[in-house]
Amino acid sequence: MSEYDSPVLTGKHFMSGDTAVAEGGLAGGCRFFAGYPITPATEVAERMAERLPKIEEGIYIQMEDEIASMNAILGASWGGKKSMTSTSGPGFSLMMENLGLGVMLETPCVLVNVQRGGPSTGLPTLVGQQDVMQARWGSHGDYEIIALSPSSPQECFDFTIDAFNLSEIYRVPTLVLTDETVGHMYEKVVIPEADKIKIDNRPRPTPGDKNYLPYASINGNGIPPMALAGEGFRIHVTGLTHDERGYPAVNAEMQHKMVPKLVNKIKNNADKICRYEEKNIDDADIVIVSFGCSARIAEWAMHIARKEKKKVGFFRLITLWPFPEKR
Repeated sequence: MSEYDSPVLTGKHFMSGDTAVAEGGLAGGCRFFAGYPITPATEVAERMAERLPKIEEGIYIQMEDEIASMNAILGASWGGKKSMTSTSGPGFSLMMENLGLGVMLETPCVLVNVQRGGPSTGLPTLVGQQDVMQARWGSHGDYEIIALSPSSPQECFDFTIDAFNLSEIYRVPTLVLTDETVGHMYEKVVIPEADKIKIDNRPRPTPGDKNYLPYASINGNGIPPMALAGEGFRIHVTGLTHDERGYPAVNAEMQHKMVPKLVNKIKNNADKICRYEEKNIDDADIVIVSFGCSARIAEWAMHIARKEKKKVGFFRLITLWPFPEKR
């Protein structure tokens, strides 16, 4: 058996951010990947196509487009697989409707957007960071989302694992907003041993619970245990506004009950979710706020300013959504 048959390639590697994203997904438990090639995210799918079929229970499938890709990972998640897709530019736009479906169905999964310049076909081989607002408000209706922004290949690996954990804990599609520069950058990536990697799994119902309701929270945190299709529970899955049984209830009363639940399970836990990095903030007259690939040059600018005796601080957004409003 080759070392590449293992989901966790422990050791020091020289790899691109896109490759590190794929390896982070595998280390985080991803066993189903559906995608469609698009520059500059294609290398994520290529790595998954090479690695997943060699791993126990691993499934890779190239779909006909990005709409189908997003739908496929939702179905795989309800079948019990940790699932993931990757895209860029207009592919991200095509995934937005089914991202909203994932939010409504409270389906854990990970969507990686390796951002490029736009709009339309834009600049496929050049960097962009302009999908931040689309990540938050790209789908219709009221909801909250989680989005992480790596600045290096190492963080591409680490944050993809984090994205899987957050998606499982809060039962919400979680985004990794990387970009062309970070995606195609080659640097050292250190992958720890498998037992050193923290893995979280979705809340699960008690086996044989005849009173199980698919969308009822049992511990007051707004996050219901998730049964899987085919394991004996009565479940109904619909994108319509639904009651705790999952049955459609298209009325104002149920909408008023359900939508705040989808929003508040993220907003009420924002302090736990939000992450950021700050340097030289306490005495700063000016603070540079940045994220992703531009954060690295922004931090360098801060150091230059400090050498010139200017009180400049640096604040890096790691969690773009929810936004760290308090800080």
